[in-house]
Amino acid sequence: MPHLTLEYSANLANEDSIGALCKKLAQCLDAQRDNDQRVYPLGGIRVRALRCEEFCIADGRRDAAFLHANLKIGAGRSESVKKATGDALFDVIKQHFAEAFEKHGLALSLEIGEFSEAGTWKHNNLHARLKG
Repeated sequence: MPHLTLEYSANLANEDSIGALCKKLAQCLDAQRDNDQRVYPLGGIRVRALRCEEFCIADGRRDAAFLHANLKIGAGRSESVKKATGDALFDVIKQHFAEAFEKHGLALSLEIGEFSEAGTWKHNNLHARLKG
């Protein structure tokens, strides 16, 4: 963990722009530290983007756009760590879309959800591969 899922309206950006945003957000997650310790293991970071072809925003005008980011993390991190992570990610998102925000209606949002290890299944060799 963490897993960050982006949902965005098809009129917001092209694939290159969204791909660049995914990379920036992954780097942002990797950069998070608490007492000089990495907050999120590199092998657990996932950023994915889902383009929404069908959408209706506010009054239905087709020039309105949205991006919603949903970060899922394992339980147990402090409120200050969660806030720092959210602030850092949201700053990256806002900077990435600053020009679009000035040009047309745009709704940007981010939420962080926690889950416990109970009820999750994982099979992952990335952590071991990144150590070597």
